[in-house]
Amino acid sequence: MNAVLLTDFGSTFTKVTAVDVDTCSLLGTAAAFTTAETDIGEGLSHALAKLEQQTGRIPYNRRLACSSAAGGLRMVTVGLVPELTAEAARLASLGAGAKVVRVFSFHLTTEDIQAISSSKPDILLLTGGIDGGDTACMLHNAHMLAGCEGRFPILIAGNRSCAHDCQAILNGRETDICPNVLPKLGQLNIEPVQKKIREIFLKRIIHGKGLSAISGLIDGILMPTPSAMLEAMTLLAAGTPTQSGQGDLMAIDLGGATTDVYSLASGSPTLSSTILKGLPEPFAKRTVEGDIGMRYSARSVLEAAGPDRLATLSGLAAGRIDELVSLLADHPDMLPDIPELAALDFALACTAVEIAVTRHTGKLEEAWTPQGPLFVQTGKDLTEVRQLVMTGGAIIHASRSFEIAAHAFYDPARPYSLRPKSARISIDRRYILPAMGLLCQEYPEAALQIMKKELEEHGSC
Repeated sequence: MNAVLLTDFGSTFTKVTAVDVDTCSLLGTAAAFTTAETDIGEGLSHALAKLEQQTGRIPYNRRLACSSAAGGLRMVTVGLVPELTAEAARLASLGAGAKVVRVFSFHLTTEDIQAISSSKPDILLLTGGIDGGDTACMLHNAHMLAGCEGRFPILIAGNRSCAHDCQAILNGRETDICPNVLPKLGQLNIEPVQKKIREIFLKRIIHGKGLSAISGLIDGILMPTPSAMLEAMTLLAAGTPTQSGQGDLMAIDLGGATTDVYSLASGSPTLSSTILKGLPEPFAKRTVEGDIGMRYSARSVLEAAGPDRLATLSGLAAGRIDELVSLLADHPDMLPDIPELAALDFALACTAVEIAVTRHTGKLEEAWTPQGPLFVQTGKDLTEVRQLVMTGGAIIHASRSFEIAAHAFYDPARPYSLRPKSARISIDRRYILPAMGLLCQEYPEAALQIMKKELEEHGSC
């Protein structure tokens, strides 16, 4: 047996997965509460004890991990124009697995600097201007950041004409210069800064969050958990030199506090007479809806959808929904073990999926020209995506997973939202996808085979 242990240090649970890469088989999975506030190794030991009850004592050849514990990788981004460099910085950070806590545009103010300090980011990404373009804004922002409290590192990935000047202004702080995230209008270049973000995560953030203390239990933490999830989805879509992938796909990770959506597709227009507006979209895209979740963010789901919508989906009275949502806010660890809570959970999950996917996907606007009508597309056209992968606790334990997933699809009532029209639905019932993102760093063939075996097919919608 060539056994590998894969660990995901989540904000709530530490999840462990054991695989045999020789037979490309899953040996077992287990989870325990993450103990980041005391000794994170305690939670890992509890999870490993549960895993050993399934598998027996196994000599692991490799022990790899990812982490979103202790708040995950918190980032602040600063750009020039909201729709251009600021958006490019946000996309770069999200794709690297970060939680973007604040986004700033134009000239930073004293109030902005105070807000950045209060946000306590792990990394700040400073961008602004295309190469050879405006330098005044980026230089001003560097001067402002030089006086910001907090010793977070600053990545400079803006106009190359002033990048080194910004580094000189920030002398005394930890800085790195990366290629411009938007070197030309319409040209996105986010991979170099994503690589640097991961390097900082490995060298600095792990130690700062106390994760280095468990070095005796694992070989190393390779990446943030969302980055591992994106790696798994990229492998599943593209395949390997010897195994075919499943093509363009979308994935939804429905959690208690946030809902993450991933898409692996070009998103190019599928309708004629359509022109693109805004930045080009990355093929591998991740978005995080920090206000959409099943427990900590249940109140935000209610506010976004309205009580009537949740009442229709759950069959509960609107007044009762408000009472139950307040109960969940006070007790986020509550399980849906009574009929009313189960009905509310179903409604919250359906609505969260619908909102998060709508925000992730592109949209059309109709415009009129002397030559006749045309459509303006912003974001990705995902109408032709044919694979939807669902994961997260609210999905894994739900009895109506297929019905929840159906809310990710195109709705004739909202014809300008470019959500998938029809796709095969797969459920990550054992929550192995982040583990497979880790595994594929060294064993891509085994990771892809295990995903193909373990993802539970639920037909097409």
